[in-house]
Amino acid sequence: QVQLVESGGGLVQPGGSLRLSCAASGRTFSNYAMGWFRQAPGKEREFVAGIGWNGNAFYADSVKGRFTISRDNAKNAVYLQMNSLKLEESAVYYCNQVPPLRPYWGQGTQVTVSS
Repeated sequence: QVQLVESGGGLVQPGGSLRLSCAASGRTFSNYAMGWFRQAPGKEREFVAGIGWNGNAFYADSVKGRFTISRDNAKNAVYLQMNSLKLEESAVYYCNQVPPLRPYWGQGTQVTVSS
């Protein structure tokens, strides 16, 4: 059974940083693009950042220059370093393949940006 388990969320002040982790099990994702997505209350889930199997990263315009995605294929893991967080970026953050597959959505990790 494939599982993607997100962790690292929490409460942070505006301008603060968090590092999210995604641990995959059940199959290897090293040959696939992986990404981070987020969903705020009352809004659609949106793409945040992605990384190809070769390490090439791509980002939503809103996070360019502040977020960094990385992966460790040996650990079957993906990470998201988030800096200079904004109030409006409070959301549940999820990882998944890019493009995402419905069965792979996990519980996500809550990020709350608040003063």
